[in-house]
Amino acid sequence: MSVLITVEELARRQAAADAGDVVVLDVRWALGGPPGHGEYLRGHVPGAVYVDLDSELAAHGAPTDGRHPLPAPEALQASARRWGIGEDTLVVAYDGAGNLAAARAWWLLRWAGLRDVRLLDGALPAWVAAGHPLETGEVVPTAGDVTVHAGSLPTLALDEVAGVAASGVLLDARAGERYRGEVEPVDPKAGHIPGSVSAPTTENLDDDGRFLPAERLRARFAALGVSAAGEAPVAVSCGSGVTAAHELAALAIAGVDAALYPGSWSQWSNHDLPVATGG
Repeated sequence: MSVLITVEELARRQAAADAGDVVVLDVRWALGGPPGHGEYLRGHVPGAVYVDLDSELAAHGAPTDGRHPLPAPEALQASARRWGIGEDTLVVAYDGAGNLAAARAWWLLRWAGLRDVRLLDGALPAWVAAGHPLETGEVVPTAGDVTVHAGSLPTLALDEVAGVAASGVLLDARAGERYRGEVEPVDPKAGHIPGSVSAPTTENLDDDGRFLPAERLRARFAALGVSAAGEAPVAVSCGSGVTAAHELAALAIAGVDAALYPGSWSQWSNHDLPVATGG
């Protein structure tokens, strides 16, 4: 299944579709805010529904669960139906730049068993640059009837992470300075999971915020120790399971299957577990 959809293809599909055949999700979000709803109201892809990452794409628990635990399947199903998603809907997610937040919706809906979920390549800037119009105000779609089948993509539990770091490849999608422990803006400890490999997800994008071609992504991940042949398990972590989903999208484009560690550094660093620093 394709990961991406171009601006031109989305515009064509929207023009040709009956209501409900295409659902577009606006997932503008940034670590520490401000919330993206105000930006959404000022201008979004026509028909796009706003998705709140903190409340709809994550649950809330103790710090030892991480900052963005996966939502309960029944809660995700209720949200997806509110967004207007049906059993055969094409779902397209985007955000304000690079799809670093929108990838959480992409991965989560694929994990929930939806068949056709895409990221708008280049996100909202690509839509605007192509000369397509924006719509203002809130969009409230007709409710959908999708059924969630949780667990359709692999995940790692806390007690499985060290094993993958030792026997496979555990990629850390955070910025290099956070991986090295030079800065830590939100979590209680600085550094990284021992054995993990620094792989900032922003390096999967070109200067326009589009994903690199598949062959360049394959070369990048091969240099980080990832085998497209599946010779060793591959998993991805980040701060709280958001940008790790973006790295999983890049891996999927490259033809590599990988698991998400949803708790990521925000969970690991809230437990009495070893911490590594440096390069």
